[in-house]
Amino acid sequence: MPSVFVYEFVTARRLGEQPDSPLHSLFVEGRAMRDAVSADFADVIGAEVLPFPDGVPDAQHAARFRELAKRADWTLVIAPETGGELEHLAREVLKAGGKLLGPSPDAIALTTDKLHLSRHWTKHRVPQIFTAPADDRPTVYPAVLKPRDGAGSEDMHLLKSVEDYEDAVRLVEGTGFRIVQPFAPGLACSVAFLVGPPLKDSNGKGLPPALVPLRPTLQRLSDDGRFKYLGGGLQLPEPLAERAVRLATKAVTCVRGLFGFVGVDLILGEAETGADDVAVEINPRLTTSYVGLRATVEGNLAGMLLNLVSGIAAPLPAWKPMPLTWTADGTVLPA
Repeated sequence: MPSVFVYEFVTARRLGEQPDSPLHSLFVEGRAMRDAVSADFADVIGAEVLPFPDGVPDAQHAARFRELAKRADWTLVIAPETGGELEHLAREVLKAGGKLLGPSPDAIALTTDKLHLSRHWTKHRVPQIFTAPADDRPTVYPAVLKPRDGAGSEDMHLLKSVEDYEDAVRLVEGTGFRIVQPFAPGLACSVAFLVGPPLKDSNGKGLPPALVPLRPTLQRLSDDGRFKYLGGGLQLPEPLAERAVRLATKAVTCVRGLFGFVGVDLILGEAETGADDVAVEINPRLTTSYVGLRATVEGNLAGMLLNLVSGIAAPLPAWKPMPLTWTADGTVLPA
């Protein structure tokens, strides 16, 4: 089995390590993901996990990253999309001669930019929330103002009026591009996928990438108008789970270059037919839901991914009948 370099940007840079830091929530989420997936890779017989060492001086950080990416058979990068950080690190892996256990830089660029992704989805008829640049004042309220490349419910604002819109725009002025969307009521959830390389049929013709949907998860978000991620759960009824997988599959199959762990955020509306369901965004990386999924899967998700990317067909995972919840820091609790 191969060696895997697991790099989590926030913890490797020790950003938000202190509890009073505004980045602390990203730090605890990053640590939870890093520790969980590293433990699973380590449990795969014959696999070697290459962690990023603690205490690497800033001046040596980039060189050490490239060294480990070149040495490993695969590099799994976990990083916020904000500011192009995830895309930059993916390109650095390739420049170093490494192999990404994640989406291509071009796929990351497309899915990171929520406005471009919305236009791409429109071309492919993916049900979604109407998305516009923040300069386009909303005509319907409530609405949501969010970063065009944000991650982890970062810097989101619920707008209930024109006055709220003007106040929020002034507050974020000069801090990056924003988008606005109508507020979509419904059940917030997500679907994660294991994505492998395109297979070939018996005639040698290329097929779509191997795509294995995992168990849909609920998202718990704060109700203070900022939509802060509080954790998730595994109590989605089967009819809703089927709707979530159907829409999430449509959202990812139209994007070239997705690979490894990929997540899709959705909102399921009231219509039982799924007519009100909308895709929100694609996360081109591992997400915090991994900590809950790994606790209920029969087997090892990291091992399943390694088989899939090696060209070994992966069946749909079996799941234990365990309703769980988890917090943003990765603490798993019985429902």
